[in-house]
Amino acid sequence: MKNLKAVILAAGEGTRMKSKKPKVLHEILNKTMIDYVIDTAKGCGAEEVCVVVGHKADEVKAAIVKDGVSFALQEKQKGTGHAVMMAGDFIEPNRDILILYGDTPLIQGDTLEKLVEKHRQESFGATVVSAAIENPEGYGRIVRDSNGKFLKIVEHKDATQEERCIKEINTGIYIFKGADLITSLAKLDNHNVQGEYYLPDCLELILKAGGKVGAVVAEDDKEFFGVNSRVQLAEAAKIMQQRINRRHMENGVTLADPENTYIDRDVKIGIDTIILPGCVLEGKTEIGEDCKIGPNSRMTDMHIGNGVTFQSSTGIESEIGDNTTAGPFAYIRPNCKIGKNVKIGDFVEVKNSTVGNGTKIPHLAYIGDTDAGEKVNFGCGSIMVNYDGEKKHRTTVEDNVFVGCNVNLVAPVTIKAGAYIAAGSTITRDVSEDVLAVARARQQVIEGWKKKRMKKES
Repeated sequence: MKNLKAVILAAGEGTRMKSKKPKVLHEILNKTMIDYVIDTAKGCGAEEVCVVVGHKADEVKAAIVKDGVSFALQEKQKGTGHAVMMAGDFIEPNRDILILYGDTPLIQGDTLEKLVEKHRQESFGATVVSAAIENPEGYGRIVRDSNGKFLKIVEHKDATQEERCIKEINTGIYIFKGADLITSLAKLDNHNVQGEYYLPDCLELILKAGGKVGAVVAEDDKEFFGVNSRVQLAEAAKIMQQRINRRHMENGVTLADPENTYIDRDVKIGIDTIILPGCVLEGKTEIGEDCKIGPNSRMTDMHIGNGVTFQSSTGIESEIGDNTTAGPFAYIRPNCKIGKNVKIGDFVEVKNSTVGNGTKIPHLAYIGDTDAGEKVNFGCGSIMVNYDGEKKHRTTVEDNVFVGCNVNLVAPVTIKAGAYIAAGSTITRDVSEDVLAVARARQQVIEGWKKKRMKKES
């Protein structure tokens, strides 16, 4: 959608959160509330976004690292109308202006797109999103005439008994023609008990000036759930979790226990993948088809191929190829590229390494700063000794190498293709192709040693 901008109000302190952190920077599924709102605004076509900041403004601005976002400062909070006034330089007369809130992270793009479409079709000067709820206590009511035409918004405390029976409420989400918003803000006053400038008053001013105002009823009132406390933050997180999990299940993913599965909004999962209970999938993780993940696995910014089994393990910022197995209790640290048909077994840690196709690391091993080729076998207790106390060094293990149990490869070192490393060896020099390298002390047997020791102790 062209000619659309968004103003997001995020200046409040949020005292009920009881936090040193600004309210809009509290997270739901590893993403701040304000980021959800910005992304939704952009997703529905807003070309530019202005965030109105106030409480701990510098901290909020520093946390928002996105293109097309500018800021306006509201030093003193004097109402929603005053907050929008602070973004006056951002508002253009020939563009439509969405008004959103930084503490309503559940708003969805489809709803905003319908709002914009209705607003433009009817050529409204302003359009408000409303919702029908069973208990409207405390909310402003949408008052319509006998033909269903918008008349006004009346606050609960000012409503008549008849108006209080209305269940259609004001969500606080608006879209204005830029010119009408500029004109109505200039006429807005604070002649009320609170001494504040109220944005809803702009709708009445537009009507008085001969303009048109509409109201669009949202399908799901949960989208406008405002977060003002830790309790409400948890409630919003649960709604977001259910929404995301439902989307994946509708797209062909099996979630064995949706209530105990936590998936960030940007995660992608292929069809016929099974996610077992207790999994946490974060960031921009992408999982292929026919995988089995979990139970109790965590992935952050991982790229997983098809047919992968990832059992009770952790993976961070790495890639895993098709038909590879990992776990249980494997730890894939950042910057790893693990090939196809690889086995990463129990209590194996891989860090900043490449692992070729068909390689096996069955258990109890540390593969750090290593370039391992194809069809390598790492025995139990294989350790890549990559740190000399000052610098990290790399180890190269070429194709078809067999590394025995309890082997230390002291980097920098290269093991050429087809070589065998005897169990218990500590390798400090390069090993050539197709040889057996043994680097351990010769076994000695000392007769009578036990008797001598016992005699000495007595």
